[in-house]
Amino acid sequence: MTFIVPIPLPIPEPPTEDDVYCRCLSRTLCHTATPVTVGFYAPCGHRLESLLAKVTAFMREEMARREAAELLRGHRKPRSPHGWGLLVALWLLAFYEPVVTEGHLRRKNLEFIFIRFSAWEFEGCDKLWAGLVTTLCQNIRQHFGALPLSVFHVLGSRPRFASGFSQREWVLKKGTCLRLWGLLLVLAVGIAILLVALLVPGIKDHHALKVVGSAVASLSGSSLVLGALSILKNFLVSEKKKIERLTNSERFAGQLGFMSKIRGEVEVLVDFLAFMEVFERRRLRVVLEITSLDLCYPEKVAGVFNAMATLLSDANAPFIFVLAVDPSVIVPCLEQTGCMKGLADNGYLYLNRAVTLPFSIPEMGARSRLRSVEAAIQTREDLMYRIIAGNVAKTRHGCCGVVAAAPAVPGWKEVDAEAVPWIHEAFRCLHDGSDVLSRYLPENGANVRRIVNTIPITLRLLLHRAGGGGGGTQILSPRAAAAWVVLADRWPGRLSWTLQCLEDAAHDATPAPGDFGKSLWSIFQEHAGELSALRQPLGKVLSLDSDPELFRAFLARDFPFSAAEARRLLGVTVNLDHSIRHQMGLLRALGRIGKVAVVPVSRGVQCP
Repeated sequence: MTFIVPIPLPIPEPPTEDDVYCRCLSRTLCHTATPVTVGFYAPCGHRLESLLAKVTAFMREEMARREAAELLRGHRKPRSPHGWGLLVALWLLAFYEPVVTEGHLRRKNLEFIFIRFSAWEFEGCDKLWAGLVTTLCQNIRQHFGALPLSVFHVLGSRPRFASGFSQREWVLKKGTCLRLWGLLLVLAVGIAILLVALLVPGIKDHHALKVVGSAVASLSGSSLVLGALSILKNFLVSEKKKIERLTNSERFAGQLGFMSKIRGEVEVLVDFLAFMEVFERRRLRVVLEITSLDLCYPEKVAGVFNAMATLLSDANAPFIFVLAVDPSVIVPCLEQTGCMKGLADNGYLYLNRAVTLPFSIPEMGARSRLRSVEAAIQTREDLMYRIIAGNVAKTRHGCCGVVAAAPAVPGWKEVDAEAVPWIHEAFRCLHDGSDVLSRYLPENGANVRRIVNTIPITLRLLLHRAGGGGGGTQILSPRAAAAWVVLADRWPGRLSWTLQCLEDAAHDATPAPGDFGKSLWSIFQEHAGELSALRQPLGKVLSLDSDPELFRAFLARDFPFSAAEARRLLGVTVNLDHSIRHQMGLLRALGRIGKVAVVPVSRGVQCP
């Protein structure tokens, strides 16, 4: 008799603040419509790398969870274009047309294709934006294989939507089949005529019959050979090589049709991804992480933004761009380029128009800081030992016949379940024309999309900070959270100034006892004169704000947020660029130093 000794699973460590932020972002990206550009803002390059790794890990975890849930519901198992699946994919590519059915649109399982683009690696290239497009094409080609993509270039077709409620996902391409059978029939007839003219006695002397047979056979056979050669050409010459040839060609460098050819290659790639979605029986999302952009020259930075606009031109493109940058560095770079014409040389405005989901990481929390110190103290040998020990533990679990799932962090499922009705309630307030909040929504569709994309993250962060279980209802309602997101999107300059004044007051040695009960509007009024004096260095930031009178009505009448509420909301405000607030804090500090230096001199005291 064999006894299986249960191996106790390790107790999961409490999540850090960075874990909470990254998990909430990953959950939102699983539901956000594509294409979408995420402005992943953080001041430190090393921290950006670790946060991106966390987001990637959480998205993979969500991908595995959804895959398992779909199998439990009895849905068909997804398939891959490798091994025997490659033959099935090639057969469907050649003779069938994919159809997007209602059942396909209801599929919840996702596959994320993560692509890392380090702009620093392409800094020496004259056209940095071309490196972004070629990296995308090359990784897609490697993920699915060169042969399916080559066959799609010649024979594939973009999926069409089903008419009615039909669940038939593949339709025979009758035209292709008829042409193929026609060519084969003509080829067989030509070969038969040629053989008769060469072998049958009494007919060998008829040269005309030989000419007809050879001509028919050669014409039909050449059509088949040309199709095979086209597939072979696309197999040998990748999309990356095509784009590199276009960028190196002087004939296309100065023509308007140059970008249209690049866009044509991207459209073929998007159509191929749509085909593979139906084939694999799951939704595909390409996550393109753009890093090290703040280390490049300004003109090349602007070129990457132009390439993103080219890739995002297709409304059905399954692309998620994660733009990992420091706004305090990238904004001056944009302002030095020629792409700012018509935007009053305002880099913040240009960045806002390019980003559809802003996500600003606040300062590192206490648990995140301790975890970072712990990782820095570990030596390389210790890290290798921990990796090997973890692999041994996984092997032991598999040998005992026990499949041990990764221990879930307590409270994640409860909080995610509670967040769903909160998000629906917040969206209901935005749709309700009788609600005063709907009157403050911007007219620009891009800003509305930013607000809609940010509300789920803010609500999830609020619930995680409250610990779930309904505790978040004591802090803020979904309507108030949605109002705070609208406030940060419509008046980023004035809100950042108010929050910075609030933070400076908290750093004072003897804060007033009634500061926590003050309203944000009263705090803004107290320091409005100081803001007016700094309107020249802060002019570009303040130009991002909407009507100042609406700001007064918003905070003074309709949504009178208090200082205590603002302090609690500051940690979950991801759609507000924190570099703006840091810039304002530096200007205030410099102003105070100037005042302190003037006072001793006016009293006749010598300054050291």
